[in-house]
Amino acid sequence: MTLFSDKPGDEGLPGKARCLAMIAVMITTTMNVFDASMINIALPTISQTLRVPASAAIWVMNAYLLSVAMTLAIFAALATRIGYRVQFVAGLGLFTLASLGCAGSSSLPLLIVMRFVQGIGGAATLSIAPALLKSVFPRRLLGRILGLNALLIALCTALAPILGGTILAFFRWQWLFAMNLPLGIAAITLVLRTIDNQPNCVTERFDTLGAVMSAIALGSLIMCANSFSQIASDSAQWRHPIEVATSYAGAALISTWVFIRRQRRAERPLIPLAMFSSARFSLAAFTSLISFVSQNMTFIVLPFLFENVYGYSALQSALLFTPWPIGIALAAPRAGRLADQYKPAYISTIGLTIFAAGLLSLALLPTSPAIWDLCWRNLLCGIGFGLFQSPNNREMLANVAMANSSYASGVLAIMRTFGQCLGAACVGIILSILAHIDIGRVGAGSSIVRSIHLCFYLALGGSILAILLSLSRIRKPDFNCVESASEVR
Repeated sequence: MTLFSDKPGDEGLPGKARCLAMIAVMITTTMNVFDASMINIALPTISQTLRVPASAAIWVMNAYLLSVAMTLAIFAALATRIGYRVQFVAGLGLFTLASLGCAGSSSLPLLIVMRFVQGIGGAATLSIAPALLKSVFPRRLLGRILGLNALLIALCTALAPILGGTILAFFRWQWLFAMNLPLGIAAITLVLRTIDNQPNCVTERFDTLGAVMSAIALGSLIMCANSFSQIASDSAQWRHPIEVATSYAGAALISTWVFIRRQRRAERPLIPLAMFSSARFSLAAFTSLISFVSQNMTFIVLPFLFENVYGYSALQSALLFTPWPIGIALAAPRAGRLADQYKPAYISTIGLTIFAAGLLSLALLPTSPAIWDLCWRNLLCGIGFGLFQSPNNREMLANVAMANSSYASGVLAIMRTFGQCLGAACVGIILSILAHIDIGRVGAGSSIVRSIHLCFYLALGGSILAILLSLSRIRKPDFNCVESASEVR
């Protein structure tokens, strides 16, 4: 297989070691994706078993997301000081041990704490996984391996609901966490056997103030988004929801301002802002953010459409959703190979255009569509997003110096995480507001239909904005051209 064949001048590891290192990263990615997707299905069961309300059980999911968001930037910087190998193994070990703690939790507070710790371990690996692949594989294969990584995520996303439902049908929910133990041990063993630590790590003092400010800023943004999504909801059991949401927003703005000032003055900043002087990197990052907002909005409203509007069961809904990740699986590897041969911006823009066409087709669904009619529209969205994602990720990683790979990898993960959070918050706000407006009205059930269509059109608007951003970077010089020009000068 060409991924593991060696050529003169190749960077990274030789073929066999490259294969084992890739397997270790893929196992870790599988654990992270499965853990996030399967837990959603288990929340009702966890709520019943631990005898807590559903609104409280949601924090089993939110605690993980919050800790990941708060620590991604910190670990992206820390990796340059302690090395990819040390951080990856430590993060994976913490994730595995916290999974065991989750499986043994007998109360909701303990489970939430273990999920928060698990998120810290997940952030340590997620923040550098693409950078680790970049260090392992030669540049000529970067697009292909990122395409395979996108393929794996798509397959895990498709299989996780079905696998989670099957496990819950025969075993207790604790097994969803316990299954991480052998996988984690296997991945740690492979990393220790194949990957050497970075020989020249940064020795400057760690930017503690920047780390604290980034954690406060990112955490406050997540909490602010969640707060605004509950303001119009009758189920929100807050005394002063608007004041709470405004407080989080204020904390986010102040900490972000302090963080940016600190990064400009620090000798060795937490995130080198000079990375964003590359127009291609910056535009790729913001394109990724907006695209994930659109994708996650659609991900969240599709089950409501299938179950609440069309009357399908939860299992049928999961099966109807699978064409989307199948489309990603079909397109992402091919897109990664094309990105190694042609400008990634062209392929990403084409993918976004197909994705937008798929979103428009979903917005124009008839009242009672056939199953095949639902499937081809989801498939079109998946193909478009698959064509976009891996070339766009390649563009981000290829337009920074090797020394900044972990920072770029962290920015990539942050954009994805916040895009998903903002998408979820937008759906929550729309559903809550329209449901509140329709209280007491005849035919109030139609609010869910109007909410779903509004979400589709907002997601479509976001994808169009992403297309415009993607088009604007095509004529920008890439990193290699800028480096060559600076050397000539």
